[in-house]
Amino acid sequence: MAKALQIQTGDSRGEPINLAAIIVIMIAVSAGAPSSLATTKGLSQIVTPELQPEGNLSLSLQIQDKRIANPYELQAELGLTKWAEVAVFRGFQPDDWIFATEIGLLTKEPYLLSVGFLNWSPHLNVDPQPFIEAGYYTEHHKVIAGALHAGYKNEAILGYAYDFTQTWRVQVVWVSGSENSSTIGFTCNITRDFQFNPALYVNNGPKHDLFGYIVFTYTFHLLGGKKESRAPSTK
Repeated sequence: MAKALQIQTGDSRGEPINLAAIIVIMIAVSAGAPSSLATTKGLSQIVTPELQPEGNLSLSLQIQDKRIANPYELQAELGLTKWAEVAVFRGFQPDDWIFATEIGLLTKEPYLLSVGFLNWSPHLNVDPQPFIEAGYYTEHHKVIAGALHAGYKNEAILGYAYDFTQTWRVQVVWVSGSENSSTIGFTCNITRDFQFNPALYVNNGPKHDLFGYIVFTYTFHLLGGKKESRAPSTK
């Protein structure tokens, strides 16, 4: 899953948080991690059809323009089994909890197929948004296509990523609808378990406004960590 579509929010509320402190802590934690290559994962803006490995817990700090979604969010993504994962987003401005889940119907690359729901926010009375998404993953090329039901309409999802190495990935994404955006960005794995992903959002509306986005992610191997002592290969 990695990155999910987010709920559009209005004006920010609540007290600002110390983002600089959170970033420094995350970088300090990653400095002690083994300096080896890691498989890139995730695309900006959209959910992806590959699942979080079983027993892996990824913690993310997401900072974005408030016109994209809640500007400051923490995310926890946990692989429950080989075919299921869950994710929880904690928003700060406004205060919010957002839930998502994904189930893999096809999980053996190069062909992937997943279903699930996104953006369920009981606190803001937002209903779950079901999705279906297919992927074709090779060593370097990743192609994604799917659909999301949001509110009263269906939205198309298209994504493409190119992995230069196990460290560097570039990616482009398009989601239909004038209120949604196209994105271009990249992912960099600093260590085996720590990565960051900046992106530029281009609104689909007539003005094509530009929005900024960046997410920092650190992954903990709660189960099977010894079996994954070396960096996995991208296939």
